[in-house]
Amino acid sequence: MNRFTRAAVAAAVVCALHGAAQAQTILRWGDVVGGSHPQVQMIDRVAAEVKAKTGGRVEIQAFAGGQIGGSRDMIEAVANGSQQLVTEGAANFGAWIPSISVVEAPYIWRDPQHLIKALNGPLLAQYNEQLVKARGMRILGAVYYGTRHVTTSTKAVNTLADMKGLKLRVPENDVFKAMAESWGARPTPMNFNELYLALKQGVVDGQENPLPTIKSGKFHEVQKYLVLSGHIMTPRLVVVNDATWQKVAAADRKAVEDVLKAQMAWADSQIIAQEKTLVDEFKAAGVTVLQPDVAEWRKATLAAVPPKFEAKWGKGTYESIANMK
Repeated sequence: MNRFTRAAVAAAVVCALHGAAQAQTILRWGDVVGGSHPQVQMIDRVAAEVKAKTGGRVEIQAFAGGQIGGSRDMIEAVANGSQQLVTEGAANFGAWIPSISVVEAPYIWRDPQHLIKALNGPLLAQYNEQLVKARGMRILGAVYYGTRHVTTSTKAVNTLADMKGLKLRVPENDVFKAMAESWGARPTPMNFNELYLALKQGVVDGQENPLPTIKSGKFHEVQKYLVLSGHIMTPRLVVVNDATWQKVAAADRKAVEDVLKAQMAWADSQIIAQEKTLVDEFKAAGVTVLQPDVAEWRKATLAAVPPKFEAKWGKGTYESIANMK
């Protein structure tokens, strides 16, 4: 091999090594929630730490506030691989795992700790296996989104009877629609990123979401009443396109998983902390806070919703999860 050939080979090796060093996996992570919400901050925190720990080999790009679509759009995009990551409510994956919507059922969780413990253990692993097989999506973890309450624009809701006929925005899934119907309300499924304007313009009479989401979405600016119904504790799932995930080097996947676990715990703590202070903050902003008889709401909801979905969830599933230690 003459010196010119050796030089050419050496240059080719250097270029190849440089290309390998620069090889990068880009994960586009979407969320319908925006603003300063802790689960949006979580994405940014994960992205920064993962970039550092992988030497830039894995780059996470955040698209919050519904920038790249609504809930259904982004779940479909993750399934087909055009988007790689999404944070979404568990019930919204019910199209592929019918039984999973039980974890977002009304009054199933005792407290946030009950939810967090149950959904980062064997129960989640069971749903994960089904989702990978059904649609090629993998659950990386579950986060506590908060305890959901009703807000209304003009109508004070002091008893459950006051919900009759109220046009209530709900997420686009059957459990929430059935719940609203059990209250006598008129459920109106709608993309989250359309909600603020719909409330402002009176397209819907009210909505239901956790307190931190009400704050980050600025819904308290266009809602007069906050009704502390506490009807659902929502788990949200961080889900990745599995084909893309399997192409990431094992060491880098481990780095992402470790960072995500720590930052999900951080986000959970932020949500729980905000829930302790936001009622007073909303009162100070002029929102009228109402405390209904939750037992009345619970009775009406549980008489209608679990029986309606028992075939989908499995007989006794609601009760077994509710009674988990």
